Amino acid sequence: MRLATWNVNSIRTRVDRVTTFLRDLDVDVLAMQEIKCRTDQFPYMAFEEAGYEVAAHGLNQWNGVAIASRVGLDAVEIGFPGMPAWEETGIEEARAIGARVGFAPQGGEGEPADAVTVWSLYIPNGRELEHPHYAYKLAWLEALRSAGAEWLTADDAAKIALVGDWNVAPQDGDVWSMDAFAGKTHVSAPERAALHGIEEAGFREVTREFVPEQYTYWDYQQLRFPRNEGMRIDFVHASPALSVSAAEIVRNERKGKGASDHVPVIVEIP
Repeated sequence: MRLATWNVNSIRTRVDRVTTFLRDLDVDVLAMQEIKCRTDQFPYMAFEEAGYEVAAHGLNQWNGVAIASRVGLDAVEIGFPGMPAWEETGIEEARAIGARVGFAPQGGEGEPADAVTVWSLYIPNGRELEHPHYAYKLAWLEALRSAGAEWLTADDAAKIALVGDWNVAPQDGDVWSMDAFAGKTHVSAPERAALHGIEEAGFREVTREFVPEQYTYWDYQQLRFPRNEGMRIDFVHASPALSVSAAEIVRNERKGKGASDHVPVIVEIP
């Protein structure tokens, strides 16, 4: 099964590009972040015509997550246990959706693959170190760590993939300049510790083994992409029972007209 994650930065703007990517890269399951639309506004028909079922969760023009699959899609969950609300609104934002995939054979032939629970996650940005959104970000990651630990305690053979835009660069080499990020979010010690907590709960990050050095995000401003001044903030964390045999970061998807500021990350699940 080929599983991808991609912060699409508005699915209605990029639906043609995304469905073309699914076809050209032979992707079975795509977790999307920042769909930037309500659930009822998602362009389901385009995905259905491409052979994919979709589960989406969006509340407004901000945030939003979705999962598209051509290998089965059920047991959809909106948000995870203990997920905090953003204090300014008191609302649990559209930042997490989970679903079971991989239990239906592609094309209706062959034996079904083992099911995998995929969580599409859009971790809060944090904005500034002294901003309430930063505390929200840390609380959000801690709640995810706690939920993940409980899932593995309940079933240590569970195949779970936590994928998405984590808004944390865990290593200095994951940003183009540590000097440029001094005193800013994404690289602070508490954020990195919070992300490391996901691994301590039992989820290993599986893309770096195959792609040691490559960015997944480049800001639209100041020619960041042509200068390769990017960040690596999109990751796949797998439970102990979930094997991954390959991974790639599709840098070319940052090129051309109408590109998202993130690129897809793909893993191969044997």
